[in-house]
Amino acid sequence: MGSDRDPVEEGSASHTDLYGIATWEPRSWLDKLASLLYTLLTLTSRVVIVVGAFIALAAIGGLSAIADPQTAILTLLSAVPALGLAAYVWYTDVTNEPLSLLVGTFFLGVLTATFAAVLNSTFQPFFQGLAFFGTVLFYFLVVGPVEETVKMLAVRLFAYGSDRFSTVLDGAVYGAMAGLGFAFIENALYIRQSIPVAELELGLSLLGAGGGITAIRAVAGPGHVIYSAFAGYYLGLAKFNREHRGPLVIKGLLIAAFIHALYNSTIGIGTTLISAGTGLPAIVSFLLYVIVYDGFWGYLLFKKIRAYRQAYDAASSRGQAATDSTFEFETAEEEPETEQF
Repeated sequence: MGSDRDPVEEGSASHTDLYGIATWEPRSWLDKLASLLYTLLTLTSRVVIVVGAFIALAAIGGLSAIADPQTAILTLLSAVPALGLAAYVWYTDVTNEPLSLLVGTFFLGVLTATFAAVLNSTFQPFFQGLAFFGTVLFYFLVVGPVEETVKMLAVRLFAYGSDRFSTVLDGAVYGAMAGLGFAFIENALYIRQSIPVAELELGLSLLGAGGGITAIRAVAGPGHVIYSAFAGYYLGLAKFNREHRGPLVIKGLLIAAFIHALYNSTIGIGTTLISAGTGLPAIVSFLLYVIVYDGFWGYLLFKKIRAYRQAYDAASSRGQAATDSTFEFETAEEEPETEQF
């Protein structure tokens, strides 16, 4: 494996000044100007992404959906299962993540979801002439990769660069929060489009008008948390394995996109088979299929999290034991010799 230091730096004495030769740090006014410009460009790019996402959110009707009281209430109800799953992932974390990063990642998940909406609608017409095969291709080549990428973008924009992102498992936590934000705005848009305004104006109860779509979105929402928690875990691995950062990020996205696209491709077939085999109503068959599908992948995610926690606890125990041994050795050395009688 290659070193992250130049051979000149490795072979020189530690006190040798290699500034501008093999090492560098901001010293001159030009150095400091370059550092300042880089910081401004980095900050500006993030601001442009967030502002662009906010504009896109308004353009696709996301803001009006959230602002509508009826839609907002139903959306909150639909997000409860996904929130519970995200909370569980957070609970399993080995460190306490600050609320500011969790909330910030959630809102960035809401915003970056708009990029997926735009890209999905842009590329969908290219697959429409291929019937079912085209739909499956669309899910695997566009929907899965695009939606999982924008959720990881939400993590990368804010939480990833924080010192509080201090373990691999933190990636799963922030990935889950990005997935929760994505599910929230997606649910809001689906609910808003599915409830005719006339039904509410006629005085129908809120749950009566939107109970069905709310229940469906409530069951579908946790999937986003599971997918992005997988991708986030590998993003955490990437942060602490810099030499393999790119492949690890890609691997996480491939896994998440595959699970996501497979769900989209099989939900209709699975619901039909369960309904035909059991005689259950379509809505019940749908709920059963989602529970089994998410349960399987959720279990695999749980095993991955559990394996990390066990390794973390073991490493912490060894570290504590080494610290205790060092303390006992140093204490013994410092004890004065007693006079022998």
